[in-house]
Amino acid sequence: MAETETEHDDGRRDFLFVATAATGAVIGGAAVWPLVDQMNPSADVLALAKIRTSIADVAEGSQVRVLWQGKPVFIRHRTPEEISEARDVPMADLKDPQTDEDRALDPEGKYLVMLGVCTHLGCVPLGDGAGDYNGWFCPCHGSHYDTSGRIRKGPAPRNLDVPAVAMIDDTTIEIG
Repeated sequence: MAETETEHDDGRRDFLFVATAATGAVIGGAAVWPLVDQMNPSADVLALAKIRTSIADVAEGSQVRVLWQGKPVFIRHRTPEEISEARDVPMADLKDPQTDEDRALDPEGKYLVMLGVCTHLGCVPLGDGAGDYNGWFCPCHGSHYDTSGRIRKGPAPRNLDVPAVAMIDDTTIEIG
């Protein structure tokens, strides 16, 4: 039986609907993709996702500061006195209870790695035995941190943050 003109028009109409929908989907995807893609981290941020740094030259009782993702990171080689002082603090005295063993890089507690950003408003605390607890002191609003970077006094709501960190070998750590 021969195809009638109405059946031919219905087939053409269906094709036009499908072609228009497919074209619209491709154009919509092309328009949305740049908006979604711009939310991804930039190349310079991804390059700093992990950094390795040597701790061989950090003398006992001193600290160094490195930048990781644009933030300062304190790496402190603590003295036995600082370790003992941090481990002798009763958990009930802490605003944000966390043991020194959980914060230290190594089981002996010699190395402490923390973000050097006050958890109150983001200032950079002063180190090398500053403040009332011989740790770090934030001069912006008066937060005092102990030798383990735990908040002891002031408006900061929590301890200095410890980033993801691992010992690569005896003298190198990886942050991130």
